[in-house]
Amino acid sequence: MPRKIHIHTLPSLAGGMAVALRKTQQRTRNLAHLETQRLLRSQEESNSRLQQINATLQESEEKLAVTLNSIGDAVIATDAEGRVRILNPIAEQLTGWTMAEAAGHTIDEVFRIINQETRQPAVAPVMDTLAHGTVQGLANHTVLIARDGGECSIADSCAPIRDRDGRVTGAVLVFRNVTEEYAAQRSLRDSTALIQTILNTVVDGIITLQARGGIIETVNPATERMFGYAAAELIGQPFSSLIPELDRDQASGSLEYFRASDEARANGLGREVLGLRKGGQRFPLEIAVSEMWLGDQRYFTGILRDISTRKQAEAALLKAGALQNAIFNSANFSSIATDARGVIQIFNVGAERMLGYLAAEVMNKITPADISDPKEVIARAEALSQELGTPIAPGFDALVFKASRGIEDIYELTYIRKDGSRFPAVVSVTALRDPQEAIIGYLLIGTDNTARKRIEEERTLLDQALQDKNAELMSAKIAAEKANLAKSEFLSSMSHELRSPLNAILGFAQLMDSETPPPTAPQKMSIDQILHAGWYLLELINEILDLAVIESGKLSFSEEPVSLADIMLDCQAMIEPQGARRGLKMTFPRFDNPAFVRADRIRLKQVLINILSNAIKYNRPEGTVIVDCVTTTPGRIRINVRDTGHGLPPDKVRQLFQPFNRLGQEQGGEEGTGIGLVMSKLLVELMGGSIGVESMVGVGSRFWCELNSVAAPQFAEDKADVGALVKVPIRLDTPPRTLLYVEDNPANLSLVEQLIARRPDLRLLSAGNGGLGIELARERQPDVILMDINLPGISGIQALKVLREDPATAHIPVVAISANAMLGDIKKGLDAGFFRYLTKPINVTEFMATMDVALERATTTSRHT
Repeated sequence: MPRKIHIHTLPSLAGGMAVALRKTQQRTRNLAHLETQRLLRSQEESNSRLQQINATLQESEEKLAVTLNSIGDAVIATDAEGRVRILNPIAEQLTGWTMAEAAGHTIDEVFRIINQETRQPAVAPVMDTLAHGTVQGLANHTVLIARDGGECSIADSCAPIRDRDGRVTGAVLVFRNVTEEYAAQRSLRDSTALIQTILNTVVDGIITLQARGGIIETVNPATERMFGYAAAELIGQPFSSLIPELDRDQASGSLEYFRASDEARANGLGREVLGLRKGGQRFPLEIAVSEMWLGDQRYFTGILRDISTRKQAEAALLKAGALQNAIFNSANFSSIATDARGVIQIFNVGAERMLGYLAAEVMNKITPADISDPKEVIARAEALSQELGTPIAPGFDALVFKASRGIEDIYELTYIRKDGSRFPAVVSVTALRDPQEAIIGYLLIGTDNTARKRIEEERTLLDQALQDKNAELMSAKIAAEKANLAKSEFLSSMSHELRSPLNAILGFAQLMDSETPPPTAPQKMSIDQILHAGWYLLELINEILDLAVIESGKLSFSEEPVSLADIMLDCQAMIEPQGARRGLKMTFPRFDNPAFVRADRIRLKQVLINILSNAIKYNRPEGTVIVDCVTTTPGRIRINVRDTGHGLPPDKVRQLFQPFNRLGQEQGGEEGTGIGLVMSKLLVELMGGSIGVESMVGVGSRFWCELNSVAAPQFAEDKADVGALVKVPIRLDTPPRTLLYVEDNPANLSLVEQLIARRPDLRLLSAGNGGLGIELARERQPDVILMDINLPGISGIQALKVLREDPATAHIPVVAISANAMLGDIKKGLDAGFFRYLTKPINVTEFMATMDVALERATTTSRHT
């Protein structure tokens, strides 16, 4: 129910409310006052704390300012946009900006830097620090450009400024001027490089040693060269290994000896000692030692100088001084020295003896002209005036004029002795000069020329006698050359005269041997004897003539690269049948790689055939012959021929290469002349080789020849030779080919006719002289021409020239068939243009093979014309 308020209670209720209201207001005022008091106290406390903070901040700023002002490095602080906020005095000094001027400017405006080497602008590290919040640094060789253009090298670093939340609010750049530091470092590097260069280039050896024990620490290159050791071999070794005497006596022999006094302490005291090189050679050197301290370690530095050259020079100087003194005081030379005017100042013992004056009689009194023939002095002045184009007065000037102009002058004149006698002298004049090249005098050195004049007179007589003798020798030489020429002509004639009948003997014997029907057994025996004797006679003729040619020095060679493989095949084909008849087993080398020697092909084959023939002739029955080729030394190839014969004792081996010495085989069953090996030795040596033999009795012998090896030749085209014959099959269904044989000897012509008669594919024409042969060649156009050399009228060589010059016959192959079988004759014929050169007596097999090659050439030529 609602409360009922009685009317009579209202006044007292209102009064109570008023009292309560007043109390409330009072409490409110009290509370407000208390709050005000609290706030005032709080404000006072805040003001006090703020004042304290301001004071602390001010103190901190003052301390920061003091720090920035006192720090030795330049400092620049920026805000987060890279604008300058703080610039300390060092930074002001280096950049040229004041704090007031720089504040608010970007760092790039105040802090301008470039690369020292390229002079290109460099980027300040501030922006990288602001962007990444990392510490940054500048590269070396950075230059700061001040506001006024000044430059200095700097080193710097940049770090970020962060707030309490870690946000980057700016950057601080710290840098310093390192110009002097860099200069000092560069100076240090230069000094170090200079010292190292000096150590490396100085001619003296420099060694650093530990004071205790004398162990080597470092050496320079000169020390290495001086002692012959590498640095690695010396470091760590005792110094006494190089200077042994320094370790003999610790009191006076070691490096401590150089501590001569407390003041000097071994500085620069030099001493001569003996060094010991790596090879054990001792040599004089001079050593100077200095003491040094590195930290608390004591070291010695030794300077070593090789004085071998100086010692030699001193000895040479002493010797030269003694020599000069001996020369100057020699009684055999007159040494006269004058002043610049020519007055004698020195007159040595030789001059006194030679001229008869005492030195006191001429010194400071006369000139050398006064003791010379006056007429000769006048003549010399006139001759020099004409030669040099300037007037020269007679007298002393004429004697020294050339020397005064720096021209070497040695002349002859007559000296007059004190007693008036005269003698010829040779005088050498030298101008004496001071350090400024001014002439201060002259030196005249004279020798008595009397003996030389007498010798010259005698020499003139001897020269005349020698000339007379030379004339006699020249006459004798001419006579000898004529005799030698006559000998050569005789040899050539003898060769021709002997071979011509042999050609008929051997040629017809070969025809009879190959007749159809074949000869009877007795006939065959007789024919074999004829052929054997004929070929042996031809061999004797060849050997005797070749030996005579070699001894006369007329043998000509055609040295070229010769294939050993080809030579061996030729020799094998020629010699194996002979070995087979005796039941010998023969082995020849195989060549996997080309092997060539420098030799004359024909002569090399001759040597090998001779050696192989001996190996067969003097072998035992059923024996062996082994041929091999080996490289002995670089550039040399040796051909060995081993046999299983009876062998030879040493005394007979020494006689092997003596002419006509068959070592007692004259009564044996083997034929021979005893000159084959002599020929072989001469031929091999003429080809630049050597030949020898090793033999053992009961075992056999080994003959060898050694020649120079050469590279395989490069041929432009293959050229066939008689050793590589082309075999052309005979065709009976073709017209016969025509051969023209120009020959004046009926027997030779008959032989060739019978040979050609066996070839149905060939037809023979003949001419008895060169002129008729040329006419037939032009008229009948033969396929091949056979030409003798010695023809009536014109020779075969002259006929060949006519044929070659005529277009109608120039293409026809011409083969020489001649008894002129000397090597020079063969070479002359081939050089003249013969296609081939066959020698008489004719070898039928070789003849037929040569015809085949010539006919093939004729066929090839006709196809191309």
